[in-house]
Amino acid sequence: MTFELKILGSASATPTAGRHPTAQVLTVGAINYLIDCGEGTQWRMLEHRVRPHHLRAIFISHLHGDHYFGLFGLLGTMHLQGRTQPLRIVGPPGLDEVLVTQARVSGMQLGFAMEFTAVDTEAHAVVYEDERLVVSSLPMRHRIPCAGYLFAEQPRRANLLKEQLPDGLSPAQLARLAQGEDLEADEQQPGLRHADVAGPAPTPRRYAFFSDTLYTPALADLIRGADLLYHEATFLDEMKERAAQTHHSTARQAAQLAQAAGVQRLLLGHFSSRYKALEPLLDEGRQVFPNAELALEGLVVSL
Repeated sequence: MTFELKILGSASATPTAGRHPTAQVLTVGAINYLIDCGEGTQWRMLEHRVRPHHLRAIFISHLHGDHYFGLFGLLGTMHLQGRTQPLRIVGPPGLDEVLVTQARVSGMQLGFAMEFTAVDTEAHAVVYEDERLVVSSLPMRHRIPCAGYLFAEQPRRANLLKEQLPDGLSPAQLARLAQGEDLEADEQQPGLRHADVAGPAPTPRRYAFFSDTLYTPALADLIRGADLLYHEATFLDEMKERAAQTHHSTARQAAQLAQAAGVQRLLLGHFSSRYKALEPLLDEGRQVFPNAELALEGLVVSL
């Protein structure tokens, strides 16, 4: 089953030519989940063929504009396109008030229900769950309440091993085995246990999204061993004092956290507009954590 991250925007507060504010799409199976929604996100979705009506839920990290100013426009487009299924929006307290106020003063009555979940940005707790994912909040340390998110795949069923399957099974019997059921003995054949004809269940995949935050080593324990980590890297380490003043991190600090957490891969993002070239940020990160890469717009990472 697909577990794929697409980067739509990875700039910081000031956009530059060719860079856009934070937005990502995580696709699990045929379901899309939007992570942050900076200005212009719906244009980026059009460019990368991400269909808004396939969105199951939207996760907003905090209420700085480069992380959510595109949200109301996206909601309006989904309304105009005839969406009727409910949409879950997960974010910090106050986001619901902003959206309701925008709808009231603009006279827009959405044709679908917004189901809002307020996140305690100081806690690590489950904030969303469906048949594909369990999503937990990660407490970021920023100038305003801010949450990261850990997206953990629900346990998957073990795959059947064709070479272990006896001949003569009906499609219905195969379907039951694929669902993890055992077959009882009957007149045609003896009983068959699912465990005897299936391999080990695939390990659930996990993606950790770190939004704007001070370098916080304690967060490593909450994402230990994750398959992929996105960590903001607004500055080079030579500007770590500026990073601390603005409650951001450096590329080196992002790599240090990835190393401490034992993650498999690291994506660096949220680049300051002061950096015309991004290779120095990548070089700095790889000095500490070699399996680092830049979260360039359009990048697709499959796990």
